[in-house]
Amino acid sequence: MLTINPELFSFFSKLKENNNRDWFLDNKAEFKTLEAEVKLFMKAVEEKMQNYDKIEKAKMFRIYRDVRFSKNKMPYKNHFGIAFHREKPALRGGYYIHLEPENSFLGVGFWAPNPEDLFRIRKEMELDGDELRTIIADAGFKKHWGNLSGDEVKTAPKGFSKEHPNIDLIKKKQYVFVKNFSDQEVFAPHFIEHIDTHFQNIRPFFDYMSSVLTTDLNGESLLD
Repeated sequence: MLTINPELFSFFSKLKENNNRDWFLDNKAEFKTLEAEVKLFMKAVEEKMQNYDKIEKAKMFRIYRDVRFSKNKMPYKNHFGIAFHREKPALRGGYYIHLEPENSFLGVGFWAPNPEDLFRIRKEMELDGDELRTIIADAGFKKHWGNLSGDEVKTAPKGFSKEHPNIDLIKKKQYVFVKNFSDQEVFAPHFIEHIDTHFQNIRPFFDYMSSVLTTDLNGESLLD
């Protein structure tokens, strides 16, 4: 069974203290070995996910930071990020794994919905939020994912009433769930199984949101 090598976090901890090009080049061989191991882990997660979802692409983000427009000029990230993209246009939502010392987590949902999708979700919540509330209030669902999170506007989006009973859902700019893991949990033999279980348990939310985003307010399909 594939596991996360504790040396990965040891490397990131050292990189955090030596975030410069010279140190990284001196230690690049170790980095490439660890990166290859995590890519194998990513592929194993993807293979499991294909049993219950259609994953179009799995992607590990590069270690190099784009510092052109950032105040933080550190050239390297101190973590690995892995994204799994569902098969569009019918399947919506995304999966994410973040591996970082003392800050590892799984993320699922809608981080940056385009304006059209965000408006469609808000209109659905304006019409009826009961189905979504039922899904995210389910005891099994909450056991794995806790509460809905994400950035939101302060009062109400333009065109929506701040007095609406579903304003807590309407004012969201993101619809995401996050599950944190300790370093010990990340290194444990069954971490990959925990990831798989959590990803399986987000499906009711993804199925509902995919239905919303592929239909109009009358329930008519927008897909060809």
